[in-house]
Amino acid sequence: MSQGKFDSRLGTADAPRQLFASTPAQRVALARRQFFEEGVRPSGLVGEAVIQSWLRCSRTHTDRQRIVPFDAVTPSRLHATLARNRELLEVARQELAQMENMLAGTDCRVILTDRDGVLVHVTDQPAAAHQPVLCKTARVGVNISERVVGTTAPGIVASTGQACTVDGAEHYFDVLCHMQCAAAPIRDVTGRLAGVLDLTVEARRFGFDAASMVALYATTIENRLLQAQSRDHLILRFQASPTLLGTPLEALAGIAPDGTIAWLNNAGARLLGRLPEAVDERDVECLLGHDLASLMRLGRREAAQPLRLASGLGVWVQAQLKGANGADFRHAVAMPGETAPAALERIAVPAIATTATEGRTGTDAAEAAWPAGTLREHSRKLIEDTLAAHGGNVSQAARQLRVSRGTLYRRLRGWHDDAAQAAADD
Repeated sequence: MSQGKFDSRLGTADAPRQLFASTPAQRVALARRQFFEEGVRPSGLVGEAVIQSWLRCSRTHTDRQRIVPFDAVTPSRLHATLARNRELLEVARQELAQMENMLAGTDCRVILTDRDGVLVHVTDQPAAAHQPVLCKTARVGVNISERVVGTTAPGIVASTGQACTVDGAEHYFDVLCHMQCAAAPIRDVTGRLAGVLDLTVEARRFGFDAASMVALYATTIENRLLQAQSRDHLILRFQASPTLLGTPLEALAGIAPDGTIAWLNNAGARLLGRLPEAVDERDVECLLGHDLASLMRLGRREAAQPLRLASGLGVWVQAQLKGANGADFRHAVAMPGETAPAALERIAVPAIATTATEGRTGTDAAEAAWPAGTLREHSRKLIEDTLAAHGGNVSQAARQLRVSRGTLYRRLRGWHDDAAQAAADD
């Protein structure tokens, strides 16, 4: 390699040209020239997410000037896609309508894709003559994944799981050079990508902070989806200030019947830290500093209650107990001071509860639960038999019972303490 070429790759030989690349359009033009013509990584001129997308696209798309067809998927695939994303569309309906009403005076389109990049919702507004690309793309069923249409904000989000914006010539194909788009991910209760929310405009700039707006609404939709997909979970809403509860800034956590944290939204992860990968390390008492019974008592109260987390951080909390069919068990949980009520036992030991409440919902199910003493006795026998079957191995017994090791240890310790107290009384 010659010294001149080496200097050019470092940007020194073309320093005057780079110094005059002062506008965004000039910087992107220089980045494209360096990447596509000179084979130089244009770091600092465009974002790393765009560069990585260009690298992925260059392996599958050799002609950046070709016409992109923007074809819709087959009717059968579209039907299956809409059916698979029915819950996402349902929880997003209110936010999508709000966004479209707010943006009615602009040329922006609100787009929602599934995890594979297929449009499942788009603003129902005809594109103008100066929006030829939107005329073709703004249709339910069109696949705008990265492998089909190259670099776009929704395509990058689907590939990386991170929010991003793509501006003008940052798009891979030349035909998209007049587009602006900003997108953010929506995740489901398992932590996987459920969809991508996107704002797109053609032949003009947004004129507002599109990235912040789309992130705000994507968070709201994600929070709704997490709660809608929770079954038999105690849902906690918490934040440092009670005024943030019920807003996109609230932290959410889903507590499973086995006393583990099943999921956290992003705000919850920032307050508690990311969940451990292993389920048996997600014990709610270890991560929150409070056992399941104490947290369930909060569900009886409408107002937010102060709570001190295991980290020492003080937060305000509201709790909602949801049954397997999504019913709200607010009026079936323990009152403060009650010990081991039937409703609490039914939730805490799911392996036992199904017989008692099969076919019942809501308060009826709670009232139909077995008497607390009988249920505790059955619970103890089941646990003792399971432990015996596994030679006393608590981990294996916990897995079979679908509870955490911490929950099982607490029950064993409680029985030991009860026996010791009874012996002392005698």
